Amino acid sequence: MPAWHFTSAGRPNNIMKLPPHLVRLIAMLGPYRRRVALALLGMAITAATEPMFPAVMKVLLDQGFSGKPPFPLWTMPLAIIGIFVARGMSTLLTSYMMSWVTTHLLNRLRQMVFDRMLNVPAEFYASNSTGRVINTIMFETQQIVDMLRSVLASLIRDSMIVLGLVSYLLWLNWRLTLVTLVMLPLLAIVVRVTGKRVRKLTAGYLEVSAELTQVIEETTRAQQVIKVFGGQEYEQARFERRAAKLRGYVMRTMSAVSATAPITQILVACALAVVISIALVQSTQGETTVGGFVSFFTAMLLLLTPLKHLAEVNGPLQRGLAAADAVFSLIDMQPERTDGKTLSARATGKIEYIDVGFSYPKQEKPALAKVNLTIQPGETVAFVGTSGGGKTTLVNLVPEFYAPSQGEIRLDGEPIRNIALVSLRAQIAMVSQNVVLFDDTIAANIAYGDANPDRVRVEAAVKAAHLSDMIAALPDGLDSMIGDNGSRLSGGQRQRLAIARAIYKDAPILILDEATSALDTESERAVQEALDQLMQSRTTLVIAHRLSTIERASRIVVLVAGEIVEVGTHAELLAMNRVYANLYHLQFEGKNG
Repeated sequence: MPAWHFTSAGRPNNIMKLPPHLVRLIAMLGPYRRRVALALLGMAITAATEPMFPAVMKVLLDQGFSGKPPFPLWTMPLAIIGIFVARGMSTLLTSYMMSWVTTHLLNRLRQMVFDRMLNVPAEFYASNSTGRVINTIMFETQQIVDMLRSVLASLIRDSMIVLGLVSYLLWLNWRLTLVTLVMLPLLAIVVRVTGKRVRKLTAGYLEVSAELTQVIEETTRAQQVIKVFGGQEYEQARFERRAAKLRGYVMRTMSAVSATAPITQILVACALAVVISIALVQSTQGETTVGGFVSFFTAMLLLLTPLKHLAEVNGPLQRGLAAADAVFSLIDMQPERTDGKTLSARATGKIEYIDVGFSYPKQEKPALAKVNLTIQPGETVAFVGTSGGGKTTLVNLVPEFYAPSQGEIRLDGEPIRNIALVSLRAQIAMVSQNVVLFDDTIAANIAYGDANPDRVRVEAAVKAAHLSDMIAALPDGLDSMIGDNGSRLSGGQRQRLAIARAIYKDAPILILDEATSALDTESERAVQEALDQLMQSRTTLVIAHRLSTIERASRIVVLVAGEIVEVGTHAELLAMNRVYANLYHLQFEGKNG
């Protein structure tokens, strides 16, 4: 079976027992095979020019200075110029083609990671920081490409050069060449010994680098909190600790990699000393000419640079392989399910929880247990309870951000696990107290997710969310940019913009997570009217923290420790004088205390 046999997945089965990640990366070069071939051609030409120069030197010294050379005088300078022109052009060809291939591969890797980020389950973000994800996309993918650029150049081009020069040396003087080749296995031993340590250090380096990225990301995002609460020194200390730790990894890695250079030089010096001694003995016996010795010595010196490159390739190779571990681990993560049927019509909005239980990973206590609840189309149901009671978890199961550990949830009688996620989520709009906006125009944020935005619907959503006056005061109106996460808007304006986005989507199911929490009294009243109108024909799930905002809900569901303990209207629950009544009175007294 040939070494480049491919599996059905398009990956090489075996490439001379290379590391699996390197095999996978080489397989990804398939679409760029023509440019890779041109780069290899350039490497081959470069390698071929290496023994040409010492060969010309031999002819020049042995015949050019013998009184009357047997060749025209202009041929030697022309030959030397020709060699270096060919070498320069081939090097340019290799550099350009390798840059073209690796930059395309870099974009492809980043796109693969980004695409997987969009499709991983919600629990991924519970266990992976933003800084770590950013570090993987920006830094670790670059490490992989740097590895390919340097490793492929050295392993292929420098190996060709070594092969060409060694072949020329064997032809010129095989005895001296055998002495030279003694250093090669010794160099291999040095590389193998340092490789394991470099790989381990690089893995630690990438870990700390992700932590440092996270500190920078958090500091940028929380600048106002840091300033108000005087956290500058604390953040400086956090940054300095990780920067110092990162520096330590860099120094230890560089020490391990750099240790190969002096060892290589010592081995080369020993080989040179032996070669010179043997050459002197051969010259006394007429076995070596001056031109032959100079040519051999020149070729041997030319051999040092590619050997040095091959010895040093282990550092970037191990760094790249460690980065590939992180990148491919993310790329290979199990995405959200892609099965299920597409709903042929707009859902009516009936939601049923049947013996639903849920446990978060690595937590012994379940977040939900034996939840049974039916929500009729058009009904507004509010979920209340103490912190950690399970109300947010219960609502997040509807768009299947998490899948139930036990039981099932049905939409219009159909288990949601049988519905394609895209189709399921198309039936849902959401407004959260933690508003997320994009650095784009107001219109683009309102029509987010719509490939063909309807300007009339955008304007209607703006009016319903009571944003008309604010937008009219902006120079570019709906086309005004709002900044990073809506930084150019007030808290109330951001909240209303999120509500306008939900109004625009016009989905049959609406999820509200304290949607009016960031509004002032006047804005809250206006937006509450818009929400009341919006909720009339929709099944609405409200996660309530302020109980005064849900008094008009069709039903209120009270959760404690993941279980439903009370269900009823506001008046009914107050009359029961149990959990809900206690929570309501506590809030009322706290507000008036």
